[in-house]
Amino acid sequence: MNGDLLEIEDLSVVFRGRWGSRPVRAVDGVSLSVSREETVGVVGESGSGKTTLGLAVVGLRRLSSGAVRFQGEDLSHARRSRRRQLSRHVQMVFQDPYGSLSPTRTIGQTLVEPLAAHGLFSPAERRQRAVAMLERVGMSEEVLGSYPSELSGGQRQRVAIARALMPEPELVVCDEPVSALDLSVQAQVLNLLRRLQRELRLSYLFVGHNLAVVRYMSDRVVVMYRGRVMEVGPAENVYRDPAHPYTQMLVEAAPLADPASQRSKRSRREAISSVGMIVDGPGCPFAPRCAFTVEVCRRARPPLLATPSGTQAACVRVGEIPRYRANNSSYAGRERFPSMGRKVQEVGEATR
Repeated sequence: MNGDLLEIEDLSVVFRGRWGSRPVRAVDGVSLSVSREETVGVVGESGSGKTTLGLAVVGLRRLSSGAVRFQGEDLSHARRSRRRQLSRHVQMVFQDPYGSLSPTRTIGQTLVEPLAAHGLFSPAERRQRAVAMLERVGMSEEVLGSYPSELSGGQRQRVAIARALMPEPELVVCDEPVSALDLSVQAQVLNLLRRLQRELRLSYLFVGHNLAVVRYMSDRVVVMYRGRVMEVGPAENVYRDPAHPYTQMLVEAAPLADPASQRSKRSRREAISSVGMIVDGPGCPFAPRCAFTVEVCRRARPPLLATPSGTQAACVRVGEIPRYRANNSSYAGRERFPSMGRKVQEVGEATR
């Protein structure tokens, strides 16, 4: 991991239980890295710990153990003042654009706030930079005096992205930034994020639950389940030839328009994952749901092992489980996103 912009080493976040209940290990020994100008996607079902991981990176969740290093500096025990200084370089785009924007502040006030908090530039220069950033995300200067309630969901998310980029960060944590938006607007925002990455040379930690979307955005993908890493590798390899049964289940979870294809896909998903109780134990957390479980899966935590598809999977049976390859219908969405995004982008440029 040497030379990476962000390094996460054996990170764990444990929430204490209430009224005598057991603690919840939201993130359990996760290690990953993000290089400069790279996008690393983190994908998993609800409750997999991916959002908690992102919040821990930006300092909004306290670490129980492990380390987070940014440009080689350990942030795990950094003082609040130092964290505040570093927040200029590490920003976050939240899932809900309406909830993350203050309803009592205008868009202009929201955009200049990060610059004022760090004592950057004069008031006049802050306004100029806010106007320039709005133009960069496809919005006009007239929006400065508006309130979040006067904007659409897509416009609010563009404002949230603009706010995150105002202090010129190097790393942006994107926590499901398009999950609350309509499909056509999702394409616009995804293509906007990719363009901004090229223009501003950004690095992304991109969190999502839709593997097709994460694949479109990412260079590498980390698959999480119940706080642990199940599989990691190049985005294309993870999506086209997943090795872990849980990753295979995520690929098959993407819906198809054709009813016959959808029924066939549901049958394949049920063959991969059986319904079972979620129980805590020392072994693989996916074992109660996995159709390929053997006794050793329940006894010991599986290490990340190299797979024939070029990924690493936390599965002791990685060489025994039948190879899974996504058929064309399974990743048709990959081809739709860029074309739909270009179409929407063309329409947007034509109406400016």
